[in-house]
Amino acid sequence: MASEPAGAEIVEQVERAIADLARVREEIARVIFGQERVIDETLITLLGGGHALLVGVPGLAKTRLAETLGVVLGLLQKRVQFTPDLMPADILGSEVLEEGADGRRHFRFVPGPIFAQLLMADEINRASPRTQAALLQAMQERRVTVAGQDHPLPIPFHVLATQNPIEQEGTYPLPEAQLDRFLMQVDVGYPPREAERRMMIVTTGDEEPKPKRVLTAERLVELQRLVRHIPVGDRVVDTILELVRAGRPENRAIPGIEQQVAWGPGPRASQALMLACRVRALFDGRLAPSVEDVLALARPVLRHRMAVTFAARAEGIGVDDIIDRLCRHVA
Repeated sequence: MASEPAGAEIVEQVERAIADLARVREEIARVIFGQERVIDETLITLLGGGHALLVGVPGLAKTRLAETLGVVLGLLQKRVQFTPDLMPADILGSEVLEEGADGRRHFRFVPGPIFAQLLMADEINRASPRTQAALLQAMQERRVTVAGQDHPLPIPFHVLATQNPIEQEGTYPLPEAQLDRFLMQVDVGYPPREAERRMMIVTTGDEEPKPKRVLTAERLVELQRLVRHIPVGDRVVDTILELVRAGRPENRAIPGIEQQVAWGPGPRASQALMLACRVRALFDGRLAPSVEDVLALARPVLRHRMAVTFAARAEGIGVDDIIDRLCRHVA
């Protein structure tokens, strides 16, 4: 059993990690313009060992971001376009009957595209609930079961799923159990004017920039282990607990919250927020997260783990408004 690194060793590892992450962000910024927050939140998700749900209208470089991350981080990546007729076997793989040289027949497992280190699930809400459910075990347990046999997935394994928020026809909303498997929901907005201007010029020119590999899959796993060794102070732990528990309507820590929240975040939200805060501290070159990290990451960690009531929606209150209220409660 490996021993935990000592304090001086952690400091040295953090310094190396900061340098590596700076090069990763710089390389991604050469290809993706004006989406610094989106890039950081997606990287935080991957360094936390989790999966990300990218929500935004078409044309905002969600797919390009996933492809760029795969190249820069040195990951084996595959892409699946989710459609209503997509079957679980199209993702997981299936067994085929083969006949050997001796005439005997046997089944051979043919792995599906999920056997990758970075799976791009494009427009995930277009697939049927049965196909969406096929991802549940893989996202949580890092393995799939086909015909009663377990097949481990590569290490690391991450899912970057995209979702279009404005097209509802022909879509199947993700169930709460699956949404909870995503460490973060990253909302992708329109880029600033200058970034869009630069994007327009560069992408329509003769030579479009191509990403280059900066890390390896092995180095990414090392960074993910390092994140879990970053200490978290009691004040940050208590703030995370208070924030998450205050979002549950039965808790009633905030007056009137039970009239605005239909269902709140579970314990997995606390775990996700703890990991995300550790990674954000590492991004900033700090050896421990702060309360500011908790407040900054509350929206992407909690927004897909909560739902507002019909009465709240009628008053124009959204999930982000509730999360902002929770942040004011613990700040």
